[in-house]
Amino acid sequence: MGQDESRMVDEKTPSVTLGNRSLEAVAQYIKDGRAGRIVVMTGAGISTSAGIPDFRSPDTGLYANLARLNLPYAEAVFDISYFRKNPLPFYTLAQELYPGAYRPTITHSFIYLLHKKGLLLKLFTQNIDCLEREAGVPDDLILEAHGSFARQSCIDCKASFPADLMQKAIREKEVPKCLQKGCRGLVKPEIVFFGESLPQEFFVQQWLPEEADLCIVMGTSLSVAPFSGLPEKCREVTPRLLINSEQVGAMGSRADDVLLLEDCDSGVRKLAEACGWLEELESLWAETAKGRPKGKPKKKVEESKKTRDELLQDEVDKLTKEVEHSLKLVDDQHKWLANHVDNKFARIQESTEDVSLVPKPTEEAKAAPESKSETTEGGLQHVYPWIDKKPSL
Repeated sequence: MGQDESRMVDEKTPSVTLGNRSLEAVAQYIKDGRAGRIVVMTGAGISTSAGIPDFRSPDTGLYANLARLNLPYAEAVFDISYFRKNPLPFYTLAQELYPGAYRPTITHSFIYLLHKKGLLLKLFTQNIDCLEREAGVPDDLILEAHGSFARQSCIDCKASFPADLMQKAIREKEVPKCLQKGCRGLVKPEIVFFGESLPQEFFVQQWLPEEADLCIVMGTSLSVAPFSGLPEKCREVTPRLLINSEQVGAMGSRADDVLLLEDCDSGVRKLAEACGWLEELESLWAETAKGRPKGKPKKKVEESKKTRDELLQDEVDKLTKEVEHSLKLVDDQHKWLANHVDNKFARIQESTEDVSLVPKPTEEAKAAPESKSETTEGGLQHVYPWIDKKPSL
């Protein structure tokens, strides 16, 4: 595919609003002040260059690593019913994903730039990594369709839980309990698990794209409902720009659809340059590097001789040990299980190292992660959108 073909869908085809279907036409539309209300819809592809762990690899991904442990089934770590019985595996994994470890990408900074210019109507995201917030996008302009680490609450009484105590719990591999008098229920980040509904806010605001003057879709496969239906809620005369490694959904089917088929970071740089914003964008992104460690520790000589697969396997083994350690830390859970769980789940063996005390899932529970419901289509995509069958970069 040539460069021109990869950047747009038939630039010469007449459009209703833009004049032609090109990136330059979108930029001119913005510069003319006609895009005062922009909705942005994002997926895992905008965070790929930040180094977020890849769950796709069947042999070395973190998700595959969990499958090697003594969990009743791999998806159990993200299943709300299993979390109630044994929350420790999730809290071990949360150490790898908790906000603060990764720097926002230039794509996140581009969304913040839209806000700074007063153009951002709403950001709809499938991501849970909170990198939009770290880039500066205000909380009230972000709608996290699948929840995120930004907030945490009790799974029983729904009371909120202090962020500093959650950070401490994850750092020390402890399971936080509700602080409300008489509750003491388990606390978890407000990430959508199997068995939970999407945030009510999503269903309240899902029609907001109807008010947009421009829709920008980036880094998503648009394969997980109901998020995948958001672009279709834009009016027919509203231009829609896709910045993604491949054409997805119905993007490209309308007269004012423009496709920029490449990685998100290079795509937003081109759009910013066409708008005359590139220098400002690069400056904003540079700000996100302040206060972060410079460079990486030098590797030992013997480690540098290892192959890529060997280095990845080392990381898998390291996480395996951490999760296995967490699975053995069940002493503190015995009393809680006895008081909060049905008798059939409270039959605990005396050995604190026997992970078989975790109940095996029912046939329904085993089938749940594979069900293609509105919120769980495509496996774990509703929790971690980067677990796409087709990577969307």
